[in-house]
Amino acid sequence: MKSNVPEIFGSMVFNDSIMRDKLPKDIYKSLRKTIEDGKDLDIAVANVVAIAMKDWAIEQGATHYTHWFQPLTGITAEKHDSFISPQNDGRVIMEFSGKNLIKGEPDASSFPSGGLRATFEARGYTAWDPTSYAFVKDGVLCIPTAFCSYGGEALDQKTPLLRSMEAINEQALRVVRLFGDTDVKRVNTTVGAEQEYFLIDEKVYHERKDLFYCGRTLFGAPAPKGQELSDHYFGAIKPRISEFMRELDEELWKHGILAKTEHNEVSPAQHELAPIYTTSNISVDHNQLTMEIMKNVARHHGMVCVLHEKPFKGVNGSGKHNNWALATDTGVNLLNPGKSPHENAQFLLFLAAVIKAVDEYQDLLRYSVAYAGNDCRLGGDEAPPTVMSLFIGDDLAAVLDAIENGTAYDAQAAKMEIGVHVLPTFTKDATDRNRTSPFAFTGNKFEFRSPGSSQSIASPNVILNTIVAEELRQFADELEKTDDFTDALSELIKRTIREHKRIIFNGDGYSEEWRAEAEKRGLLNLPTAVDAFKTFLAPKNVELFERHKIFSKTEMESRYEISLDTYSKIIRIEGLTMVNMAHKQILPAVNRYVSELSTTVNRKGAIESSAANLGEDFEASSISCKMELSLIAKLSGLLDQAFAQAEELSSKLDAAVSIKDGLEAATYYRDVILPAMQALRESCDTMEVYTPSDVWPFPTYGALLFSVD
Repeated sequence: MKSNVPEIFGSMVFNDSIMRDKLPKDIYKSLRKTIEDGKDLDIAVANVVAIAMKDWAIEQGATHYTHWFQPLTGITAEKHDSFISPQNDGRVIMEFSGKNLIKGEPDASSFPSGGLRATFEARGYTAWDPTSYAFVKDGVLCIPTAFCSYGGEALDQKTPLLRSMEAINEQALRVVRLFGDTDVKRVNTTVGAEQEYFLIDEKVYHERKDLFYCGRTLFGAPAPKGQELSDHYFGAIKPRISEFMRELDEELWKHGILAKTEHNEVSPAQHELAPIYTTSNISVDHNQLTMEIMKNVARHHGMVCVLHEKPFKGVNGSGKHNNWALATDTGVNLLNPGKSPHENAQFLLFLAAVIKAVDEYQDLLRYSVAYAGNDCRLGGDEAPPTVMSLFIGDDLAAVLDAIENGTAYDAQAAKMEIGVHVLPTFTKDATDRNRTSPFAFTGNKFEFRSPGSSQSIASPNVILNTIVAEELRQFADELEKTDDFTDALSELIKRTIREHKRIIFNGDGYSEEWRAEAEKRGLLNLPTAVDAFKTFLAPKNVELFERHKIFSKTEMESRYEISLDTYSKIIRIEGLTMVNMAHKQILPAVNRYVSELSTTVNRKGAIESSAANLGEDFEASSISCKMELSLIAKLSGLLDQAFAQAEELSSKLDAAVSIKDGLEAATYYRDVILPAMQALRESCDTMEVYTPSDVWPFPTYGALLFSVD
């Protein structure tokens, strides 16, 4: 596959270049003003934009359009309408109006709403988000939109994200103005989401009910070889995978997605894709589209892309590292240490805001990545622990210590103009990376390593934007009132470091010592999603979101209920799948094998008896049944045990139906169903070890992890 990358890049996107070319100058300027200032779009302008967008889309092969939105299902949604409009003479024309562009009306009753919408209250609205470009996908013009209820409550991921971007823009502008910068008109959060995923052969995938229904394996003994040799990580990419990656890159580039880096990950069959950063809103849209395109392209190559956080026990799972930064519209990265005292003073204040935010809102950061799939991954020695902490590296930690104590920084004692001794030029990458840290400063950005591979990155970025906006608000309130900005700034940074340094940890987040130390520091440890859910509606969190107009309390309550309900449903589906596989596949297969072993024992006994009756010279011990008898005893015991465990799991799943309270149900699934599932798995995985591969009813881990040659 050979492509002219500059030529194909963005070819399926109605981007700024296309709009400038297709729209009259006055219309283009009006649209740009709408995008930049966040103002409502005039219907007359919308009509002209709609016609140009439709004509361009038809040139790209589109026959339909859809309002592409992100409901609270974790995936995207779309309803396709054709451009055709009937005429009196029996012909049709292709038509698309500004009204069609600006607003849609999908059924809102069937999407998760957490009680905001009753089944009979079906009306919902989608509203065009002009800050994220429309694109053509599979012959359909996709218009990125927000999704809300008839009453205006947010029912999607995008609406709170846009609100949070406005909140941090407003507060960050106040801060940069304090440093005398009047040129900046907007501050955006930028995000780059590194996406990990597994590729397995489509044939073996379809033979596994657990992968098909749940996205992860519920049974599976370890393969003889896993990731022990680290030979897959950054290894040579297999030709079949390479062909997939080439097509994936091309499709992503066509849709304006800045796919940059790709490589093999640690586990066999695991890979990673990393894009170049862009604004949070567009990055979230791009990541959702990336996951969809990954799945579609994999099918072209006879493979399935698996995005679950822990599809295979015993090897690394998949995360999605959310690289987050703040940038002005004049091109300044506010998290980039500068070359002057002025630049460094500004950097240190924004750094202090992030430190304070992560410390004060540990619970919300943990909540933003809390769901059943990520519980399978977080806390293991492959992903960040569930205790939130912030890594800044030894050099920057020494700088902060010097600021707090009013002493010179040892490496280069230079006095800044904010009244403290500190390094005026901070060297990027002056320290090693810390892969065990949930939230790590990496030179000019923060890498939030806790999000899971299948989740939308909207929620983590809503939380990050909002909590940092709150700290910037507090900083601006304090500094705007002072008569001596330099002294007040110095004192504010010192105080913030002193009061919130407990969240800073540069060591091994996997160690037992850190768990004890974190508890000593008073940091939260929320080991499961259910623990994190409980914190969401804390008064301080409700106050935070309402102050910045991100969520109303009603919207928060609905999302809380959705989180609990989704958690319970996912585990229920997994439990039912386990019972089904045990009853219909594993137990019958192993039972047949035991019957075959018994038949063999009987045959051997018949041969021995026949020889003895004929008076032949025959040693009674010459035909041994020790292996068969041992296997019969072992597998028969395991069969009885697994059958009882499957029955018990089924009974417990039946009992869960009567639990109506969301938190009580989620707690029951965590504390009762998951242990029952684990017990059944252990018995069945042990049976797999002693059962021939041609008898075992579905592909083993070896076949799955090494299925793509």
